[in-house]
Amino acid sequence: MSEWTVPGAAEALLEAQRTATARPMLTEEWAELDLSTAYAVQDEALRIRVARGERVVGVKLGLTSKAKRERMGVDRPIVAWLTDAMLLPAGAPLPRAGLIHPRVEPEIAFVLGRPLAGPGITAAAALAAVDTVHGGLEVIDSRFTDFRFALSDVVADNGSSSLFTLGSVAAAPRGLDLALEACLLEADGSVVDSATGAAVHGHPAEALALAANLLGERGSRLEAGWVVLTGGMTDAVPPPAGGRVAAQFTSLGTVTLDGGPS
Repeated sequence: MSEWTVPGAAEALLEAQRTATARPMLTEEWAELDLSTAYAVQDEALRIRVARGERVVGVKLGLTSKAKRERMGVDRPIVAWLTDAMLLPAGAPLPRAGLIHPRVEPEIAFVLGRPLAGPGITAAAALAAVDTVHGGLEVIDSRFTDFRFALSDVVADNGSSSLFTLGSVAAAPRGLDLALEACLLEADGSVVDSATGAAVHGHPAEALALAANLLGERGSRLEAGWVVLTGGMTDAVPPPAGGRVAAQFTSLGTVTLDGGPS
């Protein structure tokens, strides 16, 4: 039996993040790490962060793209926590000194106008709870060597979460065709990928419902005012040092991220 514990794993992952040092996958040393235990590690790390002064501001979904799941060798989407310490102000440079191997992906984000409590939430019910829709960029940064992980590893690691930024356009969900909402992802002015909202679990509202239902299984709910990042629309790209990444959306404006010093 492994000597790993939930608190020990949470502390190890937080230390890897604090020191920006990659570490081996937990599942290489903790064969008993199943999905429910991994979510317990995620929740324990959040408890520690909140005790240190962070505030929960929402959740993010990961691996909502079937193609990305197949590429990463995992079989289902996941949910993870967002705190105020992860919100990068618009225009602020990427703090590379605190990151291991960052990558950036465009997201469709929701800000909720009322709580959502699963299970049993449908996409229609989820969308009815949305106040505004935003374009966004998420910076992901696995704490595991070479960005390699099994499903339980990435869940314990809070979905490879790091930072996120939201665009200034705050659109009402009514009248938007989010399945067809297109995004061009640019790095230093060159288009590197493109996608529509349909890449996100078939529809971003389906991803939002999934978030509510996954949290409901754990006795939690989505709160009014929370941000929900629905998952990467395209492949994640390394942010160019000294350059910028930009996501151009059809209706949600352009969101940019300064890649930080070269």
